[in-house]
Amino acid sequence: MATTKAREDIKNDLKTLKEDLKVGAREETQRLREKASEAEALVREKSEEARERARAYYEQARTRGREYYDDAAERFDEAQRYVVERVQERPVQSTAIALGVGVVLGMLLAGRRR
Repeated sequence: MATTKAREDIKNDLKTLKEDLKVGAREETQRLREKASEAEALVREKSEEARERARAYYEQARTRGREYYDDAAERFDEAQRYVVERVQERPVQSTAIALGVGVVLGMLLAGRRR
């Protein structure tokens, strides 16, 4: 009889342990879900911050690029006007210089072919 009582006690203890494990597992599962939700929200927040930072950098780079392009275009126009004015002032000298540059470039390119 003592053995049956001991067996019953062990069965009850095992049953209680099983229930405790189920409850613990449910609680732990819920806690992990909450942590996962928190982590997901944090990742979304950080990715949105990174996206906004990237947009700001892009806009800044685009603005600077446009400024550099406009500056270069303005300088090119100035250089072009300068050259045109000098050619109009001295057409014969400009033609001779252009011919000389052409001959030198021709000789350089012809020398590479040999």
